[in-house]
Amino acid sequence: MPIVDLVLPKLGESIMEATILKWHKKIGDTIQLDETLLDIATDKVDSEIPSTTAGKLVEILYEPNSVVPIGTVIARIESDHISLDTKTQNTLVQKPKVILEEPVKEEQKVTRIEVPYTPSDIPSATPIQDGKFYSPLVMNIAQNEGVSMQELQQIIGTGSQGRVSKKDILQYIASKKIQGNLNQVIVNQPIVNNSTVKDNFQTVPFEPITTSSKLAHPDEVIITGHTEIIEMDRMRKVIAKHMVDSVHTSAHVTSFVEADVTNMVVWREKVKQLFEKREGVKLTFTPMFIECIANVMEKFPIINSSLQGGQIILKKDINIGMATALPSGNLIVPVIKGANQLSIVGLSKAVNDLANNARQNQLKPSDTQDGTFTVTNVGTFGSIMGTPIINQPQVAIIALGAIKKRPVVIETPSGDAILVRHMMYLSMSYDHRIVDGAVGSQFLAAVAKAFEAWDPNRQWFQYL
Repeated sequence: MPIVDLVLPKLGESIMEATILKWHKKIGDTIQLDETLLDIATDKVDSEIPSTTAGKLVEILYEPNSVVPIGTVIARIESDHISLDTKTQNTLVQKPKVILEEPVKEEQKVTRIEVPYTPSDIPSATPIQDGKFYSPLVMNIAQNEGVSMQELQQIIGTGSQGRVSKKDILQYIASKKIQGNLNQVIVNQPIVNNSTVKDNFQTVPFEPITTSSKLAHPDEVIITGHTEIIEMDRMRKVIAKHMVDSVHTSAHVTSFVEADVTNMVVWREKVKQLFEKREGVKLTFTPMFIECIANVMEKFPIINSSLQGGQIILKKDINIGMATALPSGNLIVPVIKGANQLSIVGLSKAVNDLANNARQNQLKPSDTQDGTFTVTNVGTFGSIMGTPIINQPQVAIIALGAIKKRPVVIETPSGDAILVRHMMYLSMSYDHRIVDGAVGSQFLAAVAKAFEAWDPNRQWFQYL
């Protein structure tokens, strides 16, 4: 009976790996086509992965909490429910040594079913001179933690055939950090003499601390006084990595403008009760802002683009992501697809549905994919402005500050007048590799003018 490889599918443009949370089946269990096989988590959303075929689960290659690159074989299913198209379209693929525990019998035909992905995105097993192989997960951990190949070769593996497992390398890194902290403590002990500080473990040369001394790495900081250590949760870790990667990728620059949104405030206050009664959803400022931004983006196509190597990819679809706060304090960015084609009613329903699903952990992978621009409403939390970090692979993100009443000088036909107006700051961070300062500033100013030009007498139902 043929063996089918279950491959971790591509879950989004910028998602390169996922964490396995839970297997719903165990080895030997039967499974139906499209039945949920496991739960996975990415930096954007938690999701269920269905089986791509019916049959019996014969092998699970990664345990819960394993971080797996997209496109990796995660399980094998014994199945005779393989269509002729699948047999003819898929090429037999030799399994990497790192995850092949037993050779496949000659009479078994291996067919690989997968979602298309970019091969260059997938780390492969890495052999070294002594014939050992290291899994993509181990290599990723080593690279992120600064473990050299020479150090890696010295780690005694407890996995199959002496391979270094995730547990082995994490234990090595932990012991290395402890030793580094110990050395740091020894160096900072009171001076016994002018040359060395001795203790029971080793002799460490004393170097007096000066203003030019190298700052300690955060992992080497000595904890003193009344402190509390809190382990970062999985989502916070991947968000942190995503933000740092973005700063290292894009040349960030931020522009600011101020907008008079009095007309928007007056209109919303006038229609919000009737709007909710008629449409069944609350009218917030977010869909109003998104409508204006989407309309302006049509005139500035460079803002709706991505950079790939030396090529600028102009996106024809305007898909606006909105940063949404979760009960845990983390943020997630669900995406409103075709935002420029939706009415204020359609945008309001999309905003409410996505926000509610995000808070209830019910977002699907497709809800966070294909975003081309991001809006973050920092005013919701009381901030008057911010300098947001670009959501890769996009080239711009706009932050909307809090709406505040302020006295403003207004030009009138009879002269200048000081009036109380509803004012807010808009800030936009953009990738200076693609978007020049002039274009970025012009786009942001156009958004502010669109806010100010909102018709306070608008009838929303005529746009249905």
